[in-house]
Amino acid sequence: MTQTCPIGGGKGGSGKSFITSNLGVLLAKQGKRVVLVDLDLGGSNLHTFLSLKNPKLGLHDFLIKDYKTLDEVAIPTSIPNLSLISSTNCSHEIGNLFHSQKLKIIRAINKLSYDYVLLDLGAGTIFNILDFFLISNKGLFIITPEPTSIENTFQFIKAVYLRKIKQVLKQKAFNSFVKKLQAKTKNTLIRSPMELVEIVQKQDPKKGKLLQTELEKLQFRFIMNQFRKETDVTMGNKIEKLCNKHFFAKFQFLGNIRYDERVHDSIYSRNIYMNRYPYSITAVDLQNVAGKITETHEDPALKTVKSS
Repeated sequence: MTQTCPIGGGKGGSGKSFITSNLGVLLAKQGKRVVLVDLDLGGSNLHTFLSLKNPKLGLHDFLIKDYKTLDEVAIPTSIPNLSLISSTNCSHEIGNLFHSQKLKIIRAINKLSYDYVLLDLGAGTIFNILDFFLISNKGLFIITPEPTSIENTFQFIKAVYLRKIKQVLKQKAFNSFVKKLQAKTKNTLIRSPMELVEIVQKQDPKKGKLLQTELEKLQFRFIMNQFRKETDVTMGNKIEKLCNKHFFAKFQFLGNIRYDERVHDSIYSRNIYMNRYPYSITAVDLQNVAGKITETHEDPALKTVKSS
């Protein structure tokens, strides 16, 4: 069964492409068939993290109907079992997808025949990004310890939640409940999606129950990237506890990825980080996260012994 994992966050520069590429490498090395889809439309660079130059095939060829499926435009990488669907050759307007194009991409992603499909998303809260994130109920957030990153991530979570509520209620009912909320709070902005959920539950218990059931299906996971020694080691667990307290969805903290200056070196030299520095502390952190994602988490030291 294919596991689709959208990887997003509210702020650029958090390391989404780095995490996506190296998790893909690790999953492929476990024998899983993995494809990475670069959906950072207009800012595509996932191929660089995989030591690839100017991919000839990609999302553009699928959108202009040269190919019928995304499987056909997936290109192999130097890692066995790992493929890439790049958006490098798309036009500069690709960031503003037509609704029909977005639906075409979503339907095609759901038909991909791999064990794992990792989606590298752009930053921000535009509808296209939110809808790509909601392709799966098991999205992954990338956070860094900076207050701005944490704040932007909370904004992203709220935007995803609100988008899901709108999908469940449909446009007309959504607008109706929003008006009731605004009348009650005398505020034109929805400060918390949970306020809207409460309004729905009170005004229409049947819709409220449906909404709660659908929201509880969401299982958000997150990683604290670029973790430094001066950072509170319990920060990730605190965020997990806070989110689980205030949202119906389930949140799981997968771990810290420690900061390593050699990440930049691997990018500039076009070397895959996990291949160049497989025994670094950061690589061990990535292995731990990959193990949790596949639910076959083992001590990395034991894996090294087994493979030797």
